[in-house]
Amino acid sequence: MANQMDPRIGAAPSVGVGADYDAGLRSYMLSIYNYMASGVLLTGIIALLVSSNPALLSMFFAQKANGAFGPTILGWIAMLSPFAMVLVMGLGANRLSETALKAIFWAYAALMGVSLSTIFLAYTGASIAQTFFVTAASFGALSLYGYSTKRDLTAFGKFLFMGLIGIVIASIVNVFVGSSTGELVISILGVLIFAGFTAYDTQKLKDMYWQVQGSQFAGKSAVLGALTLYLDFINLFLFLLRFMGDRR
Repeated sequence: MANQMDPRIGAAPSVGVGADYDAGLRSYMLSIYNYMASGVLLTGIIALLVSSNPALLSMFFAQKANGAFGPTILGWIAMLSPFAMVLVMGLGANRLSETALKAIFWAYAALMGVSLSTIFLAYTGASIAQTFFVTAASFGALSLYGYSTKRDLTAFGKFLFMGLIGIVIASIVNVFVGSSTGELVISILGVLIFAGFTAYDTQKLKDMYWQVQGSQFAGKSAVLGALTLYLDFINLFLFLLRFMGDRR
């Protein structure tokens, strides 16, 4: 980590900091976006591969009598493993090497592809593609806002987290209630919450560079930052797909 005795640690610069800092910040953020975009691409490729290959699909999902697909034991492993990977990356970042963090991130993105493969069975390919491009455009605009705005978005973090807990609880309740109106409301709130997270997290990652610049942790921070934005993108896409997607 950077020198802990440096009084600048913990606060982002508010005035001009020089060309070297600006160049380093751009390189740092570009690394985050590259990792994140590569992860999204890997997820999409795996999802399409699994959904289009009956042999692979049957390994992870079994078709029920009503035509729906449920996870097999291997499917459950693929769906639950990413949660453990997030914990490992978050709690073990200081002990793990940058290479190990990258490997876990790629594995996480691949397993997410397995989990998301069923969307190709539930929605038409055209609506998935349309939703993806809408998500990409929205994410780009929101992330640019978070990067360029002079407004401090820190205060929004608590509200966004509370909103996230709220939609998780509401989603669980709606599984038993089965309300289509409730699902629509949850989807809209989910889009708003992860739109907010995209801008908030981008600004947070930008400010973090002030702490990690020139340190050995900078590379690890870029991978962890990519995971954060990857999750924002995927969740924004899934909530948009709920009311933009055309079901088969």
